Amino acid sequence: MSWQPGQDPVPGDSLSCSAIEHVIVPRARDIGAFEVRRALPSAQKQMVGPFIFFDQMGPAEFLIGHGIDVRPHPHIGLATVTYLFEGEVWHRDSLGTSAPIRPGEVNLMSAGRGIVHSERETGAANLITEGQGLAHAAGERPSATKRRLFGIQSWAALPESHEEQAPAFAHHGAGDLPGIDGEGKTVRVIIGSAYGAASPVVYPHPAFYADAVLAAGATLPLDPEYEERAIYVAAGEVDIAGDRFGEGRLLVFRPGDRISITAVSQSRLMLLGGAPMDGPRHIWWNFVSSSKERIRQAREDWQAGRFALVPGDEKEKIPLPG
Repeated sequence: MSWQPGQDPVPGDSLSCSAIEHVIVPRARDIGAFEVRRALPSAQKQMVGPFIFFDQMGPAEFLIGHGIDVRPHPHIGLATVTYLFEGEVWHRDSLGTSAPIRPGEVNLMSAGRGIVHSERETGAANLITEGQGLAHAAGERPSATKRRLFGIQSWAALPESHEEQAPAFAHHGAGDLPGIDGEGKTVRVIIGSAYGAASPVVYPHPAFYADAVLAAGATLPLDPEYEERAIYVAAGEVDIAGDRFGEGRLLVFRPGDRISITAVSQSRLMLLGGAPMDGPRHIWWNFVSSSKERIRQAREDWQAGRFALVPGDEKEKIPLPG
């Protein structure tokens, strides 16, 4: 049973009587000369399962040397999950990790009691080729001086039992993620299990997270295995029980109903959810915790320079807001 309050149907609102609880339109935010769309947290919903933060990065095209540039910054109490459709990002952290992430791969960084990381454009450009990715216009040839980036970064809150664990980082290649192919559907399971496939990514709370590409006319079921479920339409348009939803929409479903998703056009979806988190979470800047006092301490620690540095990226950092 979720600790979050439910909502009764609203007279005259057809969606309030359907399997869809919320339709969330992301807010635009700028990071590192680069715009993201933030769907969680929102005024309607703070979390879906453990997912408390959900950003769509791009699709964007930028000149080489002018792309994503997120300076070192701290986290506590959460796991960042980075997954790309196009492009490349270089990840460095205070554990000494220094590596790129590319399309179809996943980075899981568990902050635990505290970690610092940066996300930069790679030094060696990974140029796109004609036709790469759903967001690339057919027949449009990219400039040799430009790159594209398109992907999702989400935060999953850690259960109280793991909030103060040692920080950790894990990378899994595209070939490590299982899934299904056929009948116009390609699904890759990033976290948890779905459609008979189980991901090797270890996360300490019942949850699922998957990337689904659907051809026009293909139908994908979403069973009520978990109490909290949502889909994010990253590209294309889908039909659910006669209602159509375009890209840039997070659809949060009511528990208990079997959902059927039909692609109106070729579409890309992120499926997410899980068991309710073990109580409310406080979120301030890059910190997530079940305790307000713990967040206050993290603020003081960052201000006083008590977090570890990022090897190879020690010269800059993002200051506390305000």
